[in-house]
Amino acid sequence: MTGSPKKTLLRVLAGETLKTPPVWMMRQAGRYLPEYRELRATAGGFLDLCYNPDFATEVTMQPIRRYGFDAAILFADILLLPQALGMDLWFVEGEGPRLNPVTCAADLTKLKGKDDIHDVLGPVYETVKRLSGELPKETTLIGFAGAPWTVATYMVAGRGTPDQAPAREWMYRDPIGFGQLIDLITESTIEYLAKQVEAGAEVIKLFDSWSGALGGSCFEEYALKPAVRIATELKARFPGLPVIGFPRGASGGYIKFADAGVFDGLAIDTSVPADWARDVLQSKVAVQGNLDPMLLITGGESLERETNRLLEILGQGPYIFNLGHGITPQGDPANVEKMLRVIRG
Repeated sequence: MTGSPKKTLLRVLAGETLKTPPVWMMRQAGRYLPEYRELRATAGGFLDLCYNPDFATEVTMQPIRRYGFDAAILFADILLLPQALGMDLWFVEGEGPRLNPVTCAADLTKLKGKDDIHDVLGPVYETVKRLSGELPKETTLIGFAGAPWTVATYMVAGRGTPDQAPAREWMYRDPIGFGQLIDLITESTIEYLAKQVEAGAEVIKLFDSWSGALGGSCFEEYALKPAVRIATELKARFPGLPVIGFPRGASGGYIKFADAGVFDGLAIDTSVPADWARDVLQSKVAVQGNLDPMLLITGGESLERETNRLLEILGQGPYIFNLGHGITPQGDPANVEKMLRVIRG
């Protein structure tokens, strides 16, 4: 792992409070930028972007050149891992990803093991390596993966679903078989992220976009436990590696993540009250978030007001300014500039 403690994001994840917090955005490399749309038109499909290190490096660098964000996050997709495990993956324009689903324990025999994923994912590691050399010295490089529960929901349904019902049905019907799927994703994610760190990633973020679908003991078993396992193993292999968790929709489950003792930061979604995060979470972890992405569409005084409100509430502790979810394709690049002017004074 490379990196300098002078990088603002690393300082905050180590517990510092900075007068001007570091800022980056989830999905900051993407469709709201005209330069991305231009490259996408020449590159072909979405997967062509992800698996071509030239394209993926360029896409990751675009928002850094334009805005000077304090961190760059690898341009990839959480479903590259299921593809590396042997699943067919394709994207339907305007609808999203598709996979040939695994729906029972017997289907797991068709998948590869955790040590057989790297041939497919090699281009991703090459992109990380290139970014490590090309980013400005003050910019932190974030590697990432989907958390096992969220990845499992796509693998079981073969697509995104509104309520994650297919995965939840298998989870209740056959907890042993479903647990084997979660274990495979967990152990494969460890190997995937370890390769990212070896290639130059300085921070790791785990995206559990659908953790809010889980409650009670299921949240602990399928959201918290695998995430803690991943963070613990990575920190054992790479002492000092910061890890950010994002159990989106977890509500009070955020406390369990903060109390786990292995996460240096927690990204909060738009439903989390900032004063609650300050009072309950920020003494234990750095807090990242949680501006509503809608404000980067609408702009105006509301954008300035909400940006200042978050700075006032969360800026007195370890804080990373970000959104509560990814910026949408309708986001206005001019509003991103406006947000940054407010943050940076």
